[in-house]
Amino acid sequence: MPRVSLPITTPRLTLRSFRPGDEEDVFAYRSVPSVVRYIPGEPKTREDVADLVAERATAGRVDERSPILTLAVELDGRVIGDVLIHLAGLGGADGRQAEIGWVFAPDLAGQGYATEAARALLEAAFGSLGVHRVWAQLEPENTPSSRICERLGMRREALFEKASWFKEQWTDLAIYALLADEWSAGTTSSAS
Repeated sequence: MPRVSLPITTPRLTLRSFRPGDEEDVFAYRSVPSVVRYIPGEPKTREDVADLVAERATAGRVDERSPILTLAVELDGRVIGDVLIHLAGLGGADGRQAEIGWVFAPDLAGQGYATEAARALLEAAFGSLGVHRVWAQLEPENTPSSRICERLGMRREALFEKASWFKEQWTDLAIYALLADEWSAGTTSSAS
């Protein structure tokens, strides 16, 4: 059964399981309408956030019964966002494909935290989890997330016009992806 060793640390961040006490930090960004504009659901209530934190506590295990790993992203003791990897995306039922996603506090936008956290999660996906392909789906108007995908080395594979029924309207859908061998070549060349 695949397992990600937690916590995952980067030069500035710690990616870890959610735990009791994270609720206020998570509420601070998950309750903001502009933050949830491009993710399913509405701005979260305190009760919603308490449930979210409780159900997303994990020991880093990812398997058929629990194919989604969501991690809190901590900066200097504050949870500033969360990242997730969802195995078996786009028909990859064998767990060799995965979807990646992120959501972050808007007051910290533009400082590279989302890219840094997503890069660490990609390393775990391609390393510990042995994933072949990671993809992200987003609305093309979500330019901050498009830029994150590009900084991670992901390429835009497709643009589907009015293909997604999202928040009571038809929206365009962009797919970005990265293969394990591309990741390996990119991380090897960037390490040189």
